[in-house]
Amino acid sequence: MNRTYELMFIVRPDMADEDLDKLVSHLETTVTSASGTVKNVDRMGKRRLAYVVRKFREGIYVLMTIEGAGTVIHELERRLRVTEQVIKFLTVRIDEEQKRLDKIKALRDSKKKASAQPAVVAEEAPRRPSRQRPMCRRRQFREKWFNWPDHSFDDHRPLIYKEHL
Repeated sequence: MNRTYELMFIVRPDMADEDLDKLVSHLETTVTSASGTVKNVDRMGKRRLAYVVRKFREGIYVLMTIEGAGTVIHELERRLRVTEQVIKFLTVRIDEEQKRLDKIKALRDSKKKASAQPAVVAEEAPRRPSRQRPMCRRRQFREKWFNWPDHSFDDHRPLIYKEHL
């Protein structure tokens, strides 16, 4: 079954552009020979790493979007492990996430269509008087024991009371 994956890998910062192009084309041929397809290749450039990896503080990031079976990804990961220029790699399956996002987008579109249609004007119902929220326990405690107004905790300035003047 074909699934969609994102493969991000980081290569050494001192790697030449020609070598990077050669590595990416080699990985693309690996994917196509294993009956998969490469949807997108994004070379993100040289960036600083969050922590030192194999004595490197920087690396060149590459993001590939791949469609294929699990065997394709297994073979790609095996090749990345033995490739010396690759510092780190991570593969994530994104087809489930893509389905979820498509579903959310469809719901938003249906809501937009529904809101675009003129709504039937109904009689305005009389408003209920607003109900004051009950005090929380912390506020009750403050007001009962310290006679502090509630807003004194919201602004972070020192409090000055009349009895202290």
